[in-house]
Amino acid sequence: MTKTPLSAVFITQDAAATLSAALASVAFCDEVLVVDSGSTDNTLAIAASHGARVISTHWRGFGAQKQFAVENAKHDWVLCIDSDERVSDCLREHLIAAVSPAPTNTDNKPCAYRFARCNRFMGRYLRHGEGYPDWSLRCFNRQHAHWSNDTVHEKVCLADNSDKHSIGTLHGDLLHDSAESIEKYLEKQNRYSTLAANTAFAQGKRAHAGHLVLSPLIRFIKFYFFRFGYLDGLPGLVHILIGCGASFAKYAKLAALQRQAESPPLSSTPTE
Repeated sequence: MTKTPLSAVFITQDAAATLSAALASVAFCDEVLVVDSGSTDNTLAIAASHGARVISTHWRGFGAQKQFAVENAKHDWVLCIDSDERVSDCLREHLIAAVSPAPTNTDNKPCAYRFARCNRFMGRYLRHGEGYPDWSLRCFNRQHAHWSNDTVHEKVCLADNSDKHSIGTLHGDLLHDSAESIEKYLEKQNRYSTLAANTAFAQGKRAHAGHLVLSPLIRFIKFYFFRFGYLDGLPGLVHILIGCGASFAKYAKLAALQRQAESPPLSSTPTE
């Protein structure tokens, strides 16, 4: 059976709980590449059982790690998904059609494709609010696009000489099947907000009281009411509120970094 000339690339660390289903969903790809950074569970054995090529390396941060994986792929066309995501049947068919060589209209072919990501949270796939469609640009030609170097909230950027190319939209969902508990999800959001605050501080950005108050409020109104998050029931409400809390935490941590940088060092000599 001829496979699609596409490299599916993963970055992993202790992903044994979900990796097998993710790898099975990209079996249509000609290559599956797993870039692992120190897994101590069965991640590497699972990857090998699915015929994936494995590269073990140190952790660089999300953006740099994904770009490293892309650069080491066999094909120029790459599909970047996480170990707790699965390509749906509908999306698979549209990916095959989009990436397979076509005899005509190759000059007008997009250099990157986005598609909807459907997130499962508290046992329910979210179809509204912040959880859907969660557009994700994950399939692209590495000659015309690359991952940003961001430590967190990384994104795919078009190369300067590829501005004339369009970004296509594919039907079908990328299913995000994270099975993590609320405690683990909150821990992850805490880490992400810390990384985001550190990045913003390094870029010279500042936080003020308006950010602390308005950012979570505007976020809630946008996703719960205007994006119909209330239709996702209690899981939708919890998901949005955690996002609002993470937004508050990011600006609170940024403000703390500012005050720490602006405060004079404490004297080691006690005063009367």
